[in-house]
Amino acid sequence: MQKKDAPLRSDAQRNRERILEVAVAELTHCADAPLSAIAKKAGVGQGTFYRNFPNREALVLEIYRHEMQQVADSAAQLLRTREPDQALREWMDCLARFAMTKAGLADAIRQATSGPGSLEKPGHAPVTAAAELLLRANEEAGTIRPGVTAEDCLLAIGGLWQIDPRGDWQPRVTRLLDLIMDGLRAGAPGR
Repeated sequence: MQKKDAPLRSDAQRNRERILEVAVAELTHCADAPLSAIAKKAGVGQGTFYRNFPNREALVLEIYRHEMQQVADSAAQLLRTREPDQALREWMDCLARFAMTKAGLADAIRQATSGPGSLEKPGHAPVTAAAELLLRANEEAGTIRPGVTAEDCLLAIGGLWQIDPRGDWQPRVTRLLDLIMDGLRAGAPGR
């Protein structure tokens, strides 16, 4: 038997990733999508599915945590390959895609986190830390106004969660994020 925190074998990790990928699509489309259908579309058996995710709530919250962690991890990756302001703007796009996924999963998340004995929704500390990393890199490069906090930035971006993910959200999100970047650049010492 494998320890709870032991790393997964590569095939087990691929199965888990495949389940999460299919589950995001299925649960975004329908919060009540049968877990058996998700397992079948992911190409795994029921046993494999339930070994990874013992119930719907565990699956939904892992999707949320996994997607949020991917957004957070992308900040450092972008800073390694882009100028700080480009990295920040591209990261905002990643955050927008997460917001649209989260909005699509809102019903499933609400079901998983409400009611007696329900699981707690993961906090957003990884995303806040990623925003802070990007903002400090930009402040150091002189590409944004000094003193902007991660909380300020995320509050400004918070309008994303009001956009309907079922519509043509990309053009509107692009305009809004460009406006936010323009605001961050105003008063930057390097401009």
